[in-house]
Amino acid sequence: MFDWLKRLDRHFPVRYSVWLLCAVGALLAAFTWVAFGMGGWLALAFTALVGLGVRDTRQTRHSVLRNYPVIGHLRFLLEFIRPEMRQYFIEGDNEAAPFSRQQRSLVYQRAKGDADKRPFGTQMDVGAVGYEWINHSLQPTELPSHDFRVLIGAGRAQPYSASLFNISAMSFGALSANAILALNSGAARGRFAHDTGEGSISRYHREHGGDLIWEIGSGYFGCRNADGSFSDERFTENALLPQVKMIEIKLSQGAKPGHGGVLPGPKVTLEIAAARGVPPWVDCVSPSRHGAFGTPIEMMQFVDRLRTLSGGKPVGFKLCIGHPWEWFAIAKAMLETGITPDFIVVDGAEGGTGAAPVEFTDHVGAPLQEGLLLVHNTLVGLNLRDRIKLGCAGKVITAFDIARMIALGADWCNSARGFMFALGCIQSQTCHTGQCPTGVTTQDPQRERALVVPTKADRVYHFHRSTLLALKELVQAAGLADPGQLTAAHIVRRSAEHSVKLLVNLLPFVQPGELLRGEMTQQVFRTYWPMAQAKSFGVVVPA
Repeated sequence: MFDWLKRLDRHFPVRYSVWLLCAVGALLAAFTWVAFGMGGWLALAFTALVGLGVRDTRQTRHSVLRNYPVIGHLRFLLEFIRPEMRQYFIEGDNEAAPFSRQQRSLVYQRAKGDADKRPFGTQMDVGAVGYEWINHSLQPTELPSHDFRVLIGAGRAQPYSASLFNISAMSFGALSANAILALNSGAARGRFAHDTGEGSISRYHREHGGDLIWEIGSGYFGCRNADGSFSDERFTENALLPQVKMIEIKLSQGAKPGHGGVLPGPKVTLEIAAARGVPPWVDCVSPSRHGAFGTPIEMMQFVDRLRTLSGGKPVGFKLCIGHPWEWFAIAKAMLETGITPDFIVVDGAEGGTGAAPVEFTDHVGAPLQEGLLLVHNTLVGLNLRDRIKLGCAGKVITAFDIARMIALGADWCNSARGFMFALGCIQSQTCHTGQCPTGVTTQDPQRERALVVPTKADRVYHFHRSTLLALKELVQAAGLADPGQLTAAHIVRRSAEHSVKLLVNLLPFVQPGELLRGEMTQQVFRTYWPMAQAKSFGVVVPA
């Protein structure tokens, strides 16, 4: 309903239909003017619109106008009149957009370098159940820098000093070449990390030299043999690149945990095939499970193997929490083998993807808060937390989002959605069609050209910088010297109409060594810890 950008996006020529109609109108009006001496004003008006279309296709600030000359101004006109009108008429029945409207607007402001201040006070319902805030101090601190860092892989041959805010996993193929170029250029300028996604390392990841976290999924793209099995030789070839700072094994992702994927053959272009190490124009399959290991112990041995092959770079894994006993089995394998990952990234079910079944996006996988708490508590209870850094992802966009996740146990945060907004994404939800109106999620060269790399790279850099500056101000307001000092005692939630609680009193936390002592004060540990076994992802069968 009223989703005009999608309606105009069916075929390539349609995007320019209004512009072409203006050109035809200008010619007809000019003929009428010359032949009959009337319609001069109409000829001038149509000519002006044709000129506007030329300007739209040549400017570099707005991707929508480059792809939709003349008609694209409708979006900005409605936004100028009232932002809600743009939501109704342009973005149509997109259910995801209303939730993130304020966040998206904030990202746009920060990415463009505009002031992110606003008049008239909070737009949040402070009386609503679930509303959260951070307690401030009467003695704020002054921090020297917003360049917050966390050291991952301390004691390894090549540890990595990572930013507290990085680009989450998005593959080349899901994103356009220009989107990858802009993200990596912005990351290089801001000295933060760019996760490759499971589509491996393309030439576009390499061009600007930004730090990379190489994600390895079940398809082993970029490190596979012809039969799809893992290849030590091909892995080493990429892992030793100086640009690759960490290796991340993807067990599952929040948007569709437990679900494999297929990139249809017609979309497997020569460049995508080269990056992934697969045949071009043939269906590219990501299995739903790994083939290089089948048990938690084998998984820990695989982690150690990759660390050796990469020359001592930090190696970890990413997962969305599902069956608790499977995560506990991995934890028990750490204890039994003495092998620990350098980091774990917890992906929440809130995370997005280019395409997934609705049931998976809405009803499979643990939300970020619950998943992060379970992992954090388990490691604390096993006295392993100091050895393993925790990252997290799942609709983390604002500085408060980052502060909240750190308070719940994260060492750093990743964001995909936020950086896509910085690239100009308007959530048209056409990612899977290849007809993205802003050139972010398409392999169509004509659509992709709308995304101008230098301009969008600048916005990626500014979004990251402005968000960490805002985090610095929050930390200062709380009277702290470093974001790492944030705890669940700093965040307050309205738990009922007339009741508020600190998260430390509302959410479950364990004491150091609790699991080793067999105390298990939480029900999830009492129920599922005995069911887990290091030798299998399955449950222990009672005798």
